[in-house]
Amino acid sequence: MPRKLLSVAPALFLLAACVSDEMPGPQEGAMLFADNCTACHDYHGQGGRLAGGQAAPDLTRISARNGGEFPRARVLSRIDGYGHGSVPASIMPEFGALLEGELVPVEVDGTLTPTPRPLAALLIYLEGIQTAEEG
Repeated sequence: MPRKLLSVAPALFLLAACVSDEMPGPQEGAMLFADNCTACHDYHGQGGRLAGGQAAPDLTRISARNGGEFPRARVLSRIDGYGHGSVPASIMPEFGALLEGELVPVEVDGTLTPTPRPLAALLIYLEGIQTAEEG
């Protein structure tokens, strides 16, 4: 066996050991959404007004705003706190620390990526509430 493969094998084994095969369902994500997101995005994910008159985005239109594709990597980054860009933390809090847990494999850009279960549950929920309706 090549030496390089031998050096990578332990890391792959550890990664496989910490990943669960059981994917969360949308109900698990709905509960997390209700607990963490509804104050700004309402119970249906359709957004609302924040302090200072700024609008919280309609989360049911993420795919529609992205040419019909749900941008999993960008959504994961935004929830986790890495993809806020110009959105200050005072408007969109970083939920990464609240969303730690066992890892589950989530397909992101064609690659199975170990993702904390609560974060994966929110992603699945958000992907499930997408609508193509104008509004």
